[in-house]
Amino acid sequence: MVKNFEQVLEKVKCGNIKKVAVAVAQDEPVLEAIKDAKEKGLADAVLVGDKEKIEEAAKVVGLNLDDFEIIHEPNNALAAKKAVELVSTGKADMVMKGLIDTATFLKAVLDKEKGLRTGKVLSHVAVFEVSALDRILIVTDAAMNIAPDLSTKKQILENAVQVAKAIGFEIPKVAVVGAVEVVNPDMQPTLDAAALSKMNDRGQIKGCIVDGPLAIDNALSEEAAHHKGIKSPVAGKADIILVPNIETGNVMYKTLTYAANAKNGGILAGAAAPVILTSRADSPESKLFSIALACLVAGCK
Repeated sequence: MVKNFEQVLEKVKCGNIKKVAVAVAQDEPVLEAIKDAKEKGLADAVLVGDKEKIEEAAKVVGLNLDDFEIIHEPNNALAAKKAVELVSTGKADMVMKGLIDTATFLKAVLDKEKGLRTGKVLSHVAVFEVSALDRILIVTDAAMNIAPDLSTKKQILENAVQVAKAIGFEIPKVAVVGAVEVVNPDMQPTLDAAALSKMNDRGQIKGCIVDGPLAIDNALSEEAAHHKGIKSPVAGKADIILVPNIETGNVMYKTLTYAANAKNGGILAGAAAPVILTSRADSPESKLFSIALACLVAGCK
């Protein structure tokens, strides 16, 4: 079982060094993460953006630019397109958002001609190291899909399973969570959870074990599951938490980060290559972990 990000980083070091294309790279926290990734032997990078501003930001974080290729493009939208094109043409393995707004960045990612479209749902997969659980926990989707229907949830689940397998989970256990652990016709998330569980039973969702609906307590705590009489290979042992909507995911993400002091990283899955979409509020460490996750997923392509 993968228990922490130290194990994740060690696994990345065992593979071939991947290359990150950074869109609008004049971002100090991002360059700090790129510096750490280079020094730890995790990844190389191509920096796309305003060359002068990249040089200024690099000085602040102590990044030696002699080790990196820089593509000068002062226009943010064009810089994003060039970074994505590096990935779509095989010159880089993943793309990372720099000092650019998310909408413009994603527009480049989803460009019909040179983007990374696959026809699949794009979803955010957050990975947490939670000391109280003594294991890695995956939460999805906290950032992209607002109110996913059953079909979308199936694809979100499959994206998370892909990431989990890249990290090292052989048969990840997926808890489809809601407010309660019983099917309630008045609560659509419980109906979706039951349907996903049955789809897994019938082989329509492969490579994992799915159960739901489960409330978050009996998804994470074997003791809570025992008290409620829930017998399931997933209850209390969930590797992946599939949330019903973006509000639930966002609250859980920020609660784990700020209240539980959980280390985290995350990527967008469902594209032709990993997409690293970090927040301005994310620490350089979190950005480094996101790069590491992207490297593992890219290695499975």
